[in-house]
Amino acid sequence: MPSTLDIAIAAAINIDAQGLPTTTIDNIFSAEAMLDWLRGGTSAYVGMSSTTTSFSAIVDSIGFMVDCLEGQEASLVYADYVVLAQGGKHLKSLADAEEHVSRDSFDFGPLLVCRRADAIKALTPCPAHCTTSAFYALTLGLQRIGSLYHTGVPVGFVTENDNRDSGVKQFDYVNPINVNVQKEREAIFTAHLKAIGALSVEPEKRKPVKSHAQFARRASVIIPVRNRVDTVGDAVRSALSQHTSFDFNVIVVDNHSDDGTTDLLARMAAEDERVVHIVPTRQDLGIGGCWNEAVASSECGQYAVQLDSDDLYSSDNALQAMVKKFAEQPYALVVGSYKLVDFNLEDLPPGVIDHREWTDANGANNILRINGMGAPRAFNTEWLRRHPMPNVSYGEDYAAVLRATRQYLVGRVYDVVYLCRRWRGNSDAGLTDKAQAAHDAYKDKLRSDEIKARIAMNAKK
Repeated sequence: MPSTLDIAIAAAINIDAQGLPTTTIDNIFSAEAMLDWLRGGTSAYVGMSSTTTSFSAIVDSIGFMVDCLEGQEASLVYADYVVLAQGGKHLKSLADAEEHVSRDSFDFGPLLVCRRADAIKALTPCPAHCTTSAFYALTLGLQRIGSLYHTGVPVGFVTENDNRDSGVKQFDYVNPINVNVQKEREAIFTAHLKAIGALSVEPEKRKPVKSHAQFARRASVIIPVRNRVDTVGDAVRSALSQHTSFDFNVIVVDNHSDDGTTDLLARMAAEDERVVHIVPTRQDLGIGGCWNEAVASSECGQYAVQLDSDDLYSSDNALQAMVKKFAEQPYALVVGSYKLVDFNLEDLPPGVIDHREWTDANGANNILRINGMGAPRAFNTEWLRRHPMPNVSYGEDYAAVLRATRQYLVGRVYDVVYLCRRWRGNSDAGLTDKAQAAHDAYKDKLRSDEIKARIAMNAKK
């Protein structure tokens, strides 16, 4: 196989490619450097590795990937791999690619295989200043040429070098030190959306939300909860302590807790009439379903404002700041900024998460590249009743944000109004590889479906 396989490999570091021709490119994340290498070679196929840790390839598997390129009529093939870690090894099973893959953190494994001509075509539109995002630009460009194919045959062995908790890794993309990388990727991604006809409605043409319903109060703080007896009391008290110029209540949807949460909330509701304690009759609700129960209630105010059961508002003016934003324009959605803290409210890195990558001009497109938009989220209740959240317990709010940003007005509050408490009980902390993969796969599907919806919307113009 090695003597007849018509492939050359470029890598960020010296890798063990089992005798295949390999070039180490110091600035492999530069589109210019990658194009120089691609244009200077003659092999029909190329493999590209961005891994910065030890990688030993399996030549037979690379040959199979090349075969899949032709047999599956794909433009890019990627494969699972074996992770060598302290204490043993395990197979890293990657996700199948959706029709549209827009997340720049999508794991394509340690080696991508494609046709040389396709790689050149995919990277040629890159701007000259693309110095950190060549692989991201490559995967987007190859999607404009053909499909992405995942083979479960392991392509090699990789040594694990990032042992951080899943709850820590998820904030890498909002770390301020990565701001220039994020801006570069936003430009590349926006150009990709334009090329496939998937841009959102232009800011000046976005829909206002026209309210027709009558509400008994201006706002409701929505707290879905299940088995958070240690934290939900703090959350409810944080909501009740808000100083506002309008009437509000706190709707807590108690999803059949069995740890004492129900008794605690019943006592709080008896002590303060502003606390509305809802125990749904349905037994199948996720967090999204609990939100739908809250906004469907006659007790819900004109604006429904998020507070998770283990978090707090940053001050007693947070609710006022969020609702005040709705007075500026008829928004479907307003999103605030938050700060990461531990259970003792001490700051955690990277600190303030204000999602400055969101802009009025392009945030509605950039949201399809990243994993979130910030917190807390506040919805026009009438809009959310028309566009309910999916009944799931992860990504339900992201789905609503994507739907809103497709064509509606969205507002941002960049002041910190929310404290996100990180602790052992967080639903996204310490996830297994399988659980993290399931979360990622769900949001990837949301993004792909939203891109298809925007293509269809634009085709009707």
